Amino acid sequence: MSELGDQIDRYTQELARTGASPHTVENYARDLRQFLDFVSPPETEPPAAGAIDLLIVREWMARLYAQRLDPISIRRKLAALRSFFRYLVREGVVPQNPARLARTPKAPKRLPDVPSAETVNTLLDGVAAGKVERPQPARDRAIFELLYGCGMRVSELVGLNLEDIDRTEGWLRLRGKGKKERQVPLPRQAADALERYLGERPVVRDEPAVILNFRGKRLTPQGVRGIIRLYTTCLGSDPSLHPHSFRHAYATHLLSAGADLRAIQELLGHARLSTTQKYTQVSLTDLMAVYDKAHPKA
Repeated sequence: MSELGDQIDRYTQELARTGASPHTVENYARDLRQFLDFVSPPETEPPAAGAIDLLIVREWMARLYAQRLDPISIRRKLAALRSFFRYLVREGVVPQNPARLARTPKAPKRLPDVPSAETVNTLLDGVAAGKVERPQPARDRAIFELLYGCGMRVSELVGLNLEDIDRTEGWLRLRGKGKKERQVPLPRQAADALERYLGERPVVRDEPAVILNFRGKRLTPQGVRGIIRLYTTCLGSDPSLHPHSFRHAYATHLLSAGADLRAIQELLGHARLSTTQKYTQVSLTDLMAVYDKAHPKA
């Protein structure tokens, strides 16, 4: 393997060691491998890290634009490259970060697709009614109730351990991005579903995970996505729903009901209020849609 390839491997190992999510590590590793392929034409050795300059970075970005990649994807790839070179600067491998001065593509302002309260409640009622024959219906219901009732990320759901549940006070301890911990209240329906599942959950030695797969091991994010896809298909619900849809719904429905934006920020574990504020735009969009449909002068 080339020297640059070795440095990429060491960097991704460092990312994992310092607490980056597996999703981030996987994406950054793939993006950096693509950059390595770009600077390594067939039958040539890739350049040393110190030989990579801003011009090479701009040529790589031009290639990405020519491939008609989404600006969001290009922004992530550039972020991966910048982070990689920051690591090399810290390690004393290169004197400066050539990706730092590359212009970041503007991301289109997109509002998240948020299912209505009626859509979510109809789906959850279908799950609770046992309309889909499943080997672990109590577990499946707990998954849906926790995602919507607590607004958690799918990584936080599968990362939940038995010791993170405070049944007496009705709280959950979640580990978010960067392994930052926060507490969220456990609403009644989610608490009931969780209690029912825990009563049936097999006792597995040395397995602290709350949500288990059929092998008695921690369920993966891919497993959760598959479960949601199965239920939405079988119950005739919105097939575009995914685990994060319930987080979007949680925030938007709280805001529509009058919850304080700062409180929602804390519940979601957002580092910046601006990230939470996108839900105000969703609420305004929904409000205008109702106005346009109902007002005689619209």
